Amino acid sequence: MKLGIHAYAWCSQWSNETLNLIDRAQQLSLDFIELPLLCPETFDAAAVRRRLEALDYEAVTSTVLTADTDLTSAQPKIRAQGVAYLKDCVRMTQEIGATSLSGVIYSQHVKPANRRPAPQEWEWAAEGLREVADYALEAGVTVGLEPVNRYETYLVNTCEQALRLRDMIGRPNVRLHLDTYHMNIEEKSFYEATKLAGNALVHYHLCENDRGIPGTGLVDWDGIFRALAEIGYQGYAALESFVDCTDNMQTWVWRQLAPSGDDLVREGLAFVRDMQARYGL
Repeated sequence: MKLGIHAYAWCSQWSNETLNLIDRAQQLSLDFIELPLLCPETFDAAAVRRRLEALDYEAVTSTVLTADTDLTSAQPKIRAQGVAYLKDCVRMTQEIGATSLSGVIYSQHVKPANRRPAPQEWEWAAEGLREVADYALEAGVTVGLEPVNRYETYLVNTCEQALRLRDMIGRPNVRLHLDTYHMNIEEKSFYEATKLAGNALVHYHLCENDRGIPGTGLVDWDGIFRALAEIGYQGYAALESFVDCTDNMQTWVWRQLAPSGDDLVREGLAFVRDMQARYGL
């Protein structure tokens, strides 16, 4: 299993001023860094690639859709904008030399919904992602669907639902991206959900139930790592915890969850590495 960290553990927006975080992740003996593509205007792919190549280091990318790029919108123009945006994300992923893009890429993140999604909205999401996946396949990029909790999406909350959407898309480079923070709300069992993902799993966010330091809360880490060991998981797993609010993605960090980003990273990584060693990952 490749262990990494999301850049938002240290910063609230990616830019050339945060390129040093790539160096910091490598200094922590991590295998990769996860880079957010939420603000394309501040993401300099050429500069990122130069830094990664200079360090011989690896990255993955992630993003979310907004009201202007919602693949489940009833407006064809907005759905087309969503496809175009995700293709841009695929292009940026390829340009930095990465091969994995994932996130809330099927519907608007925190969409104001007051009903369950209609079958047509599932079809719109699948149709848009099918086009994106075809584009990504040519670019050598895998696309990961991340189920998130009911307060952040009305469409894909569980591993089972993500597998359903993956089957509807019907492309070999569409995989799953699980996140323990969201699983804590939506899944009946961390172990069973992880096992269900099986070889479709491409990325895993390691978060505590309050987004604080892993190992300090309610998440069933033994169940998770037991399942990861049983499926022989060799993909990406990133520490994704936050110590601050962001202007570009709602993180809802209204109190201090760790003394600092460095404390969160140091203690969280120590815990996760201990779990890796315990389960042979």
